[in-house]
Amino acid sequence: MSAVYPARRLRLAWLFTLLAALPIVLWMPAFFQFIAAKPGISLPDPLLDVLPSRDLSTPLFVLLYGAIAMFVIGLVRHRVLFLRTAQAYVFLLLLRMISMAVFTLEPPQGMVELHDPVSALVYPNKMPFSKDLFFSGHTATLFLFYLAAPWRIGKPLLLLATVIVGCAVLVQHVHWTIDVLAAPFGAYAAWWLSGHATRWGVGAATSGNGAA
Repeated sequence: MSAVYPARRLRLAWLFTLLAALPIVLWMPAFFQFIAAKPGISLPDPLLDVLPSRDLSTPLFVLLYGAIAMFVIGLVRHRVLFLRTAQAYVFLLLLRMISMAVFTLEPPQGMVELHDPVSALVYPNKMPFSKDLFFSGHTATLFLFYLAAPWRIGKPLLLLATVIVGCAVLVQHVHWTIDVLAAPFGAYAAWWLSGHATRWGVGAATSGNGAA
């Protein structure tokens, strides 16, 4: 898009986005304590039954946060698309919290703890957490960035990273197969909701193919 949007509306939209995100992030440690105490269910999972458990924490961390860093740096000049992506991520956090509260799962057998120092900041006692399950946040985040990416080369690379991370969390047995399969649908729902929020906030209709 080439239209110019009023700077004041853009600033206000960012302010509302940050104000919406702050209580969610602050509440997350208490939320995960609630999930830890809530009984969950275990699922039959033929795929996990045949996959060997391996600790892929380090390569997974490098791939995930390397992709996030490159995405954020590249998106800074796309002001409205950057805003929409930030709003989509807030919606994604909310959708994951709702889905975990409604569909609480126990960790799969053979789970190898995923050491993610960034996610650990919102976990109880800042330790690895085993019931952050439905749906996969790592997979959903990368798929969300795939939806948002305006670059012809970067878009397929983000989709490839999504697939690799989805496979890695299954090999590590930190997610059920359904967690990974549901993640793109959660990301798409968050992206769709953010489209409405962006249009309301700055009057911009954005797609994943570019923005002002």
